[in-house]
Amino acid sequence: MTPSRKLQLKETRGWFPAGDCVRRARSILSDGAFKLYVSIALDADARTGRFEATQKELAKLLGKSKRIIGVYIGEIETKAICRVLRASNQHWRTAFEVCDDYWPYHRDGFQEHSCESEYVARVRKAFLGLDCTSGLFGRAEERFAAELQERGIPIETVEDAIAMAAIRKYISWLNHGRSAPIASLRYIEPVMAEIKKDPWPPGYRENVRRSVDRYAKLWQRAVRNRETVVPRGISGYGPGGDR
Repeated sequence: MTPSRKLQLKETRGWFPAGDCVRRARSILSDGAFKLYVSIALDADARTGRFEATQKELAKLLGKSKRIIGVYIGEIETKAICRVLRASNQHWRTAFEVCDDYWPYHRDGFQEHSCESEYVARVRKAFLGLDCTSGLFGRAEERFAAELQERGIPIETVEDAIAMAAIRKYISWLNHGRSAPIASLRYIEPVMAEIKKDPWPPGYRENVRRSVDRYAKLWQRAVRNRETVVPRGISGYGPGGDR
């Protein structure tokens, strides 16, 4: 008899171990949702189980409509196959994180969303709740948010700085046209320094929150009309400015 030969992989990259976790997913998912799960797992970071894509990219990859992709995303989220961090609009990337029961690798020192502190979770929510950010909150943002917590920066200050940074970004877009969105949480660092140096008066936070919504709607209207709108009285908004 010919001695048995050790099995060798033809490809060392672009695959993941498809064991019991995949069998379990196959047993509870529809065909389309299972195909989406496998596609995510194939391209996810092996250390974190994370993958990011727009619905348009996923629709093209699977040969489906964006509408049905949205249905599949809802299914893998509802059945706890993946955690889903939806993008603020259809043009930004949605972030997926395969849950432990359906991910074959140990996460190398990685802390999952469900285990992160309330502080980091609030920073994540504030940052991703805006249309003027990239729609991504990666490991660099998580580390910086945790660093702010360790430095004792009040969560309200971080949320205030995110809101103020968003207002300034919207104003810039309205006055000069669209530029790159806010891609990094560190964008707010100088704004936090301003707030610390010149604290806001009582009631100013509520005014800022309303202004974020107002400028976001103005920008959305400008995009729909395909024209640049320059609202009056928007220059110099910030600590020491319009109050």
